[in-house]
Amino acid sequence: MDRIFKQIELVGISSKSYEDAIQHAVEKASESLRGLSWYEVLEQRGKIVDGKVTEYQVILKVAFSLE
Repeated sequence: MDRIFKQIELVGISSKSYEDAIQHAVEKASESLRGLSWYEVLEQRGKIVDGKVTEYQVILKVAFSLE
């Protein structure tokens, strides 16, 4: 069976970890998109305040199947 997917980019942000930023981005996307199938992390970066990491940011692609 042939399948077609659409990819979109998301930005996830967390004060805890990169993994948490990914999880929140995927969970939020799944509230409005059906058929999420996979993700790919494109970039990781963060915010530094007073010499400490205060924010983890990820840019990721997610794909979902088209009906």
